[in-house]
Amino acid sequence: MDDGPSNNGMEVMPGYLELVTRACTVMSSAFKDCKDCGLEMSTRTLLDHAHITCKEIFLFFACMVMWTQMRKGLTTFVFQPFARWCHVQPKDVLKMPESAWKLVFYSMSWSYSTYLLFFTNYSFFQNPPSVFYDWRSGMDVPVDIAIAYLVQGSFYGHSIYATIYMDAWRKDSLVMVVHHFITMALITFSYAFRYHNIGILVLFLHDINDIQLEFTKVNVYFKTRGGKEHLINDILSNIGVVSFSITWFWFRLYWFPLKVMWASCVTSIQTVPNIPFYFFFNTLLFLLLLMNIYWFLFIILFVVKVITGQMKEVNDVREYEEDEQQEREHAEDQTSVDGKQVKNGISKKHQ
Repeated sequence: MDDGPSNNGMEVMPGYLELVTRACTVMSSAFKDCKDCGLEMSTRTLLDHAHITCKEIFLFFACMVMWTQMRKGLTTFVFQPFARWCHVQPKDVLKMPESAWKLVFYSMSWSYSTYLLFFTNYSFFQNPPSVFYDWRSGMDVPVDIAIAYLVQGSFYGHSIYATIYMDAWRKDSLVMVVHHFITMALITFSYAFRYHNIGILVLFLHDINDIQLEFTKVNVYFKTRGGKEHLINDILSNIGVVSFSITWFWFRLYWFPLKVMWASCVTSIQTVPNIPFYFFFNTLLFLLLLMNIYWFLFIILFVVKVITGQMKEVNDVREYEEDEQQEREHAEDQTSVDGKQVKNGISKKHQ
């Protein structure tokens, strides 16, 4: 296995074209060299290299339950009472706790990832290929990184249940469930195979957008309070939308492929020639990238609506399909009042 210094000459930040060409070349070569990559080989590799204890599994499920109960408690005793005290609209009192809960969690988790990457000795962000330096099967996971994995893995396990039974149902909720399964698989298997270094980088690049999204939605809910429109929340929600759009491309569509996928697809196999489950992990990362592109199309759609005047105020572009249909039907029913035609002014439903 190559050590760190021998890789110092590698280009850390390639371009898109170089990423695609090098990744295709390296992965094609790896596939041709894999003479025994069937089920038997995969099973043997899994048993030889995956390391996770019963205690860690127990903590994983215990934390899943903890997140669910914590969310229910905060919703009942903090978020909803505060929203009512602020005289938020009744329909938003029911939806605001979901965003408030996610805002609290992602703010804490991203802050911790930022601390690990920029305020410790880890240099994974500045030098992504270093995530595989000194990799060994079954190596010890540093306690600070293990804590991040336990928190994030159990949260996404909770989120699968929460998306189906606790969250409001949206256009992309099914995609969200798939996203949570893929994310939890990446977190669990990357921990078991000791790919925790690159995992911390992936989490850092994704959590910041969730903070901005939920911050924006909370301000949309608080925009109308006590029957009046509040300018400060309108301004904050617009700032949130702008920063969310910019950082989505910057973190998920620029840094994520050019740092994470470059390290995972290209430099990993150069540093660790027989790296276990190379194709499995890169397939999951590629699916994650496709979902990032899919959601970016929603962002583009939102921007187009704002530019063309189809949307006059900030709303979540992931609106309910059923609600949109109901609003259209309601608009048709209201086109005549006292026998006179009127212009219907039904506004978009706030997310």
